[in-house]
Order: sequence, then C-alpha cells, then structure tokens
Amino acid sequence: MSPLITTLIIIGLALFVILTAAAYAVYFERKISAWIQQRPGPNRVGPLGLLQPLADVIKLLLKEDIVPEAGDKLIHFLAPIISVTVALSAYAVIPFSQDVYISDPNIGVLFILAATSIGVYGITLAGWASNSKYALMGGMRSSAQMISYELSMGISVVGVILLTNAIAPDGSNYLSLKTIVEAQYHSAWFVFLNPIAMFIFITCSFAETNRAPFDLVEAEQELVGGFHTEYSSMKFALFFVAEYINMLVASMFITTLFFGGYLGIGESFFRETELWNSEIWRNLWGISWFTLKTLFFAGVFIWIRWTLPRFKYNQLMDIGWKSFLPVSIVNLMLVAIGIYLYINYIQ
Repeated sequence: MSPLITTLIIIGLALFVILTAAAYAVYFERKISAWIQQRPGPNRVGPLGLLQPLADVIKLLLKEDIVPEAGDKLIHFLAPIISVTVALSAYAVIPFSQDVYISDPNIGVLFILAATSIGVYGITLAGWASNSKYALMGGMRSSAQMISYELSMGISVVGVILLTNAIAPDGSNYLSLKTIVEAQYHSAWFVFLNPIAMFIFITCSFAETNRAPFDLVEAEQELVGGFHTEYSSMKFALFFVAEYINMLVASMFITTLFFGGYLGIGESFFRETELWNSEIWRNLWGISWFTLKTLFFAGVFIWIRWTLPRFKYNQLMDIGWKSFLPVSIVNLMLVAIGIYLYINYIQ
C-alpha cells in the first residue's frame, strides 16, 4: 500500500473518530452534569440515551437558518466553518502511537499553537458579523482571553521544548510532538519534571477553549448567548462541535506534552518483549494508552465546568497578566538553570 493511500486512510479514520467523539463528548457532558446535579440526563432516545447525539443532529438540520438582516451574510456563514476547520487541522500533527500519525513536521508544537490561536478569528468574526452588541462583546472577550493566556501557555511549552532538547539525541527535531513523547520515555513524564508549567498549561487550556470557569465569551447571564446569539440550525451546531473538538485537542495536547502521550505504564518492559516487534500490537498499545489519557482529561474539562463558578472578567484578566505570566517566566528561568546545571555539573 502506497504512503499516500495509507495517509488518506488515517485521515479518514481520524475524522470519523474525532467527529464521533465530539458528538458523544456532548452526550457524556450531559450525563456527567446530570450525575453531579442528581437528575437522569438524556435517557429517552436509544438505550441509555446513546442515540441522543444523532437526534440532536437531525433536530438542528431541520431547524430554520436565521441570518440577521443587518449582519454581514458572507462572514456570518464563514465564521463557524473557520472554527471547525481550524479545530480539525490541529489533529494532523498529533501522534496517536509510535507509528500512527498523519504528519510529523519539525514544527508540530508551533502548528498546534498557531491553529488554536487562529480559531479565535471564527468567534470574533461571528460576533462582528451578527450585528449584535451581545455577540460583538462575546467576540471581543474571546480575543482578549486569547492574548492574555496565549503568552503563559506558550512560555509553558518552551519549558517542555528545553527539556526535550536536553534529553533527546542530538539532531532530533525538538518541536516535533513525537520527539517530545520519546524524550519522556528516556527520562520521565514532564509532569514530574515541570509540574508548574503543567498546571499553568492546563488552566490556560480552559481559557483557550472558552470552557468554564472561563466561558465569558458566552456568559448567558450577561451576554444572552455571546458570540453565537444570532446563530441557529447547523451553523450553531458547527460552533458547538468546534468547542468539543477543541476540548479534545487540548486534552490530547496536554497528554502529549506532559503525560507521555502514547507511552504507557510498564513501557520499558513492553519494549523488551517480542510483542513490540509487531506493528499491530505496538500501535494498539500506544493508541489504547493515548485514548485513556485523553478521555481522562476530557472528563476533567467536563467535571470542572459543572463544579466551579464562572470567574468575573476582571478576575480572568488579573489571573492571566498578574499571576500566570510572571510565574511562567520565573518557572522557565528555573527550568533553564536546572538543565544547565545538570548538563555541566551533574551529568
């Protein structure tokens, strides 16, 4: 089988799994929120309500698509498409196992950071094109959140790159996500080497994906529905899907950077067995561990949403600029100093 056909098959399977996972992430969020609030949750469509996502898609397809008369119709149409397209593109560089990935570019980390940053354009344009003060304010809040938290998030990732540079063999592509995962095999998961960066990165991921307690771009009590106030039918569904795709992307990125990616418990032992020589077993091992870790962090995203109250906007800005930014800079300096001392005096 040619490499092109193999890549196309992986892309098709990844899209199917990702879109299905996004749909059922909505289902599990509704179920988990129901458990937390002591109510049944979706339980009517299909056994245990498992066909509820399909029913929701059919319902949204049949609804009328309403466009504000005074809004920009073209931008109003393109905004949700931008959000979904950018969210899906981030999956192209994530290694699901040692041999299963769509692409492994030299700048995989930068690609994901750029893709998640571009995603804010869809939200901002949606707010502007709707010609609604509530939607516009939601779009402006999204831009402000991105600027405030992207700095701390990026600095946290720099610490990961420094650790990879110190551990990985010479000549490795230190911005490659696969190299970052393999570096954790040769040392330890980076959550143990750089826990402060991990905490900052996870918190910034909540703000980056507009999830509670940082969901101020929607803030129903203040902005009706925020940036998607004037959206209906499948355009609204696209924004909904993009949110959950971004949540899964963030979970995968956290898993890859700090929790060993596709590496599992007992990885060194498994690599010494005969099963490691089998591509099927090797990839099944990696995909299984990667999936379990991703689902765990997706569950954390959902749990936090239904546990913590929403921050006020001034609190969100204070945390980003006055707390996380200086702490992330100091932490990066300490990591750099620690690596220098280890290489020159301890190793």
